[in-house]
Amino acid sequence: MVLTQTENEEMTQVGPGTPGGEFLRRYWHPISVAADLTPERPKKRVRIMGEDLVLFRTPVETALTPPSPAAAREGVVAAPWTVAGEASDVTYGLVKEQCSHRGCSLYYGFLEDGNIRCAYHGWMYDKQGKIVETPFEPEQSLLKHTLRHPAYPVIKVRGLLFAYMGPAPAPILPPWDVLARRDGTHEIGVHAVLNANWLQMFETNVDPTHNTFLHSKWGFLVGMRKEFKFVPIELEFERFEFGIVKRREFGGDEAYKEEGHPILLPNVLRHSSGHGPIDLQWRTPIDDTHTQTFTLDFRPSKDGSIADSSDDPPWKFDALKDEEGYFTMKSFPSQDSMAWETQGPIRDRSLEHLGMSDKGVAMLRELLKEQIDKVKRGEEPMGVLRDPEEYDIISFSASK
Repeated sequence: MVLTQTENEEMTQVGPGTPGGEFLRRYWHPISVAADLTPERPKKRVRIMGEDLVLFRTPVETALTPPSPAAAREGVVAAPWTVAGEASDVTYGLVKEQCSHRGCSLYYGFLEDGNIRCAYHGWMYDKQGKIVETPFEPEQSLLKHTLRHPAYPVIKVRGLLFAYMGPAPAPILPPWDVLARRDGTHEIGVHAVLNANWLQMFETNVDPTHNTFLHSKWGFLVGMRKEFKFVPIELEFERFEFGIVKRREFGGDEAYKEEGHPILLPNVLRHSSGHGPIDLQWRTPIDDTHTQTFTLDFRPSKDGSIADSSDDPPWKFDALKDEEGYFTMKSFPSQDSMAWETQGPIRDRSLEHLGMSDKGVAMLRELLKEQIDKVKRGEEPMGVLRDPEEYDIISFSASK
């Protein structure tokens, strides 16, 4: 499916009000490692889907005002499957960086009683964006009652902070097995921001032929593999309730068929190599031309015992490039990132020439177009879950 320029824009634009942006806003997205925010540095600037925001943390006991009835109705019970008490001592807020009064950055504001106060004129906002105080306005001013500062709910799961930037009420965060399982240990990975649109990163997940040269041959050249040889591959793709499953069948002397890697809408790969950890990989859109990958690895315990009691698992950062700014090509993430970023900030898909081996890419584009059109019609896209009782843990056949 070669896209027209208009179709390409609809899928790649992520800002508010754009077709692609409104589709993406129907899901939760990881935006930071929770450990990045500390009592000493409780605020962080983030840019997500074209919006400049301030992420902050406050102790739960400092909340000054109870939620309004409207806020209570919009209450976020986004991950009812997590262990009770996770992150119970801290709560998080995510608000538009520019103050609604006169645009000063709230990053330099004060955290008071669970709220954030602008350092310019003292306007204070709660985590739902309600104006709590306007210090120099008369008591009868209606500003507090008529204005709502842009704000989004944030939840902490397995040491990652997820934000929901769509219409209320928020859906639940799906209990993917890597997120929900406790019979093992977790590790977070954060990759450097790439100058690439989210879609060219996500499309690789349904493009398994890239492994032969990008990973196997480069892996051989940099010492990651002992040998390289070309092996024929048969490809199979199947839609399912959360996205697409890709499978490869290898020929040659050591023929075998993969169980498959699920591609989960809107931007997640559930990956397993058959050995080592299973993982989730999110491509979080920063804006139309920048994307950041967050990963969560899970290593099951050998005896099935509960092993993960930490709300803040260890995490690592991958810079992807060397000191001169070249991709190191010494890891799968660096190799993938080279392929994504060198396509340009936004790939013009109207110039492509797809072959039979690109049928997974074509299927993904058709699926995304269908889901974007559903959102345009006011319908919910694939994989948006509302009923916390519908699933316990969502497991996949590859999760051995």
